[in-house]
Amino acid sequence: MKYLFIFFTAILLASCAETDVQEPVQEEPTEAIEDIEHPDEGNSANEDEPKKEMGLEETADHIVTLLRDQEMEALADYVHPTKGVRFSPYGHINVDEDKVLFAEQLVEVWEDETVYHWGYFDGSGHPIEKTFRDYYDRFVYDHDYANAEETAVNERLGDGMMIDNSDEIYPDADIVDYYFSGFEEEYEGMDWRSLRIVLEEQDGKWYLVGIIHDEWTI
Repeated sequence: MKYLFIFFTAILLASCAETDVQEPVQEEPTEAIEDIEHPDEGNSANEDEPKKEMGLEETADHIVTLLRDQEMEALADYVHPTKGVRFSPYGHINVDEDKVLFAEQLVEVWEDETVYHWGYFDGSGHPIEKTFRDYYDRFVYDHDYANAEETAVNERLGDGMMIDNSDEIYPDADIVDYYFSGFEEEYEGMDWRSLRIVLEEQDGKWYLVGIIHDEWTI
């Protein structure tokens, strides 16, 4: 009887030992799921930060890129709110003839088939009568100024007979010149071209007040 009691006690103890065995503890992941950055939330911390305004040359470069890509709505955001942007076909600015467009007009006129008066051709004196798109092709983005041969700030790179009066017309502005020295060797540089972006700073932002196209004139 004594040995039977010991036998059953041993069985009971063995059974209890099996039930008390703990399962291996699962290690915590090295990064909690809620802390993993979601692809769509990567920049959420910076969304409320104020946008840094671009500097003079950076703004001018961006405007030339918008002109290249014909992004008139985006370009309109840079047009001066009270002065608009004046389009000058040549280096001598004619305030009586050069057309001024405001932001909302710039977007509308891009799709407009109306023929407007933009001034007069150098040499012939014939009126420049064109739609805005046609004027753009001849007197705005007639070459790839986004990849200009040379650029300069407040310096006229092209040399011609026409008097540059931009300092007089835009005394508070800075002008970035995008320049090609020429395209055909036979013309010996007389086929140079420039696109000048005229910018004025207001409340920390650079605004577009003029687009001057320049070339060799007689």
